[in-house]
Amino acid sequence: MRFQSLQLPNGKYTSGNTIKNVILLPFAVLLIMFPFSLIKYSYSHQSSSKIYASSLNMNSTEIKRCNIFSGEWVPYSKGPYYNNETCHLIIDQQNCMKFGRPDREFLKWRWKPYECELPLFDATQFLKLVKGKSMAFLGDSVGKNQMNSLLCLLNHVAQPEDISERYVTDAIYFRRWFYGDYNFTLATLWSPYLVRARDADLNGHSNNSLMNLYLDKADEAWVNEIENFDFVIISAGQWFFRPLVLYENGQIVGCHKCGQNNITDVTHYYGYRKAFRTAFRTILNLKGYKGVTFFRTFSPAHFENAEWNKGGSCERIKPYTKEEIKFEGYILETYMSQVEEFKAAQKDARKRGLKFLMLNTTEIMLRRPDGHPNKYVWGHSKNQNVTHNDCVHWCLPGPIDIWNEFVLYMLKMENQKSFISTLQKFV
Repeated sequence: MRFQSLQLPNGKYTSGNTIKNVILLPFAVLLIMFPFSLIKYSYSHQSSSKIYASSLNMNSTEIKRCNIFSGEWVPYSKGPYYNNETCHLIIDQQNCMKFGRPDREFLKWRWKPYECELPLFDATQFLKLVKGKSMAFLGDSVGKNQMNSLLCLLNHVAQPEDISERYVTDAIYFRRWFYGDYNFTLATLWSPYLVRARDADLNGHSNNSLMNLYLDKADEAWVNEIENFDFVIISAGQWFFRPLVLYENGQIVGCHKCGQNNITDVTHYYGYRKAFRTAFRTILNLKGYKGVTFFRTFSPAHFENAEWNKGGSCERIKPYTKEEIKFEGYILETYMSQVEEFKAAQKDARKRGLKFLMLNTTEIMLRRPDGHPNKYVWGHSKNQNVTHNDCVHWCLPGPIDIWNEFVLYMLKMENQKSFISTLQKFV
């Protein structure tokens, strides 16, 4: 991770003072080093952490290591960070307020970890941490949903420039935003399967058409892009429930809901696991990639009463309690299939000096059936013939904003560790 490290100041000496400066230089170095020695012997590493925490507006509670992903949703009266009037970057498909959602209860909850306080999102602090760097959201439209949330969270501090067309002629799937004051680039790389995919339906592409998936071949579109990014947030999910023909080594190894009698039908877990395995291995093997990889876990849908394409909807207006819904069944198994692949990749990443971090959001979002657009964005999709409710994506503002609070918290913790590591080199 390319965080800034401490550097000793470079003195400028004239030729007439060369001998004098050579003699005084060691004493100057000692004077610089002495305070760090005092820190080492007068304080514990925890105290050093507190010293650094103050520079990031972090208190001792925030510095305390805790599982920020274990907690509960609690009532919160202060409302969201933004709305559809203060942020013009909300796309119509997620703009629940603009298109008539009548209730606001879904905006009055906040995630509370059991072991610590999760700080509110600080846009200025975030931009300072990522200054001079770049961040990409790699995956499907839920990943883009998270990027749009981040755009709105930063909106009151800095206005980005859309620079997508500098990089691609068709900016629908790959988008780039640039914050000039911070030299920070934010991008979305749309690749819903992470691996190579091709239409297999003779009738053309549709919402439920058959796709060929090449599980051992990463999607070249994102592979050719991510080496230059400092942070990559990777995720994928709902597309793996579609009809798929699965290939490995150029041969069909099975299918999921393809309806072909001559091909073995397998569960979606098989393709999902293999796709993440290929994506993680590809990132690990990229010689030029030195960034931090955030893996965000599966985001569950909340269709009730019917399937997504048969009238299913999500009408609830408040979160589930732990007693009302259990983290089990296909959601747990889907989650575990990707987490197991992540843990194996994380182990290899450590050996190679790379950071792989997990945004463990599945159970958290399982309890938020109230946060989806549902019927309130009908007719505002690019496909005007869409007639199903949206219980996959998340309203903006909405519970998805917590994902970027997690990202900021983890960036601060990683930056703190980088500082302590640098400090230890001096003492």
